[in-house]
Amino acid sequence: MSIDAFWNKFITEYPTYQDSSYTAWQFGVDATHLAELVSQGIKTATTSGLAFYVEEQEPLPKVDDLSIVLDAQDNPICVIKNTKVYQVPFSEVSKEHAYKEGEGSRTLTYWRNVHRDFFIPEYASINQSFHENQIMVCEEFKCLYSI
Repeated sequence: MSIDAFWNKFITEYPTYQDSSYTAWQFGVDATHLAELVSQGIKTATTSGLAFYVEEQEPLPKVDDLSIVLDAQDNPICVIKNTKVYQVPFSEVSKEHAYKEGEGSRTLTYWRNVHRDFFIPEYASINQSFHENQIMVCEEFKCLYSI
């Protein structure tokens, strides 16, 4: 199903959102698995580096933003709505946030190891070094609709 067809199906069932804007994107690693975790209500948070918004001159996410989460083949899986957005240094991401990310053992240790491994090459790709004081953009969301 196309992104437009998916959105139209969503707003048919939830007409209050018919005049809303949205973005469509996939998670950076294992997009299909993470999209499935979101659609199952297990993954209710994500983290990205502030430096990437600055580098790409992208607007920061906000509370009430709507997104269509895509799988690895860019198929729409679900619609999410941001419920909380905040910034903290990598070293200060909480165990609660790590748990809400829904991955692996859902522990802070697991989260830090996996995200450190992810961010090191990502920061290198924009000619920056990753360090644990880098500011992270933490988003919490709820799944409004899934197929």
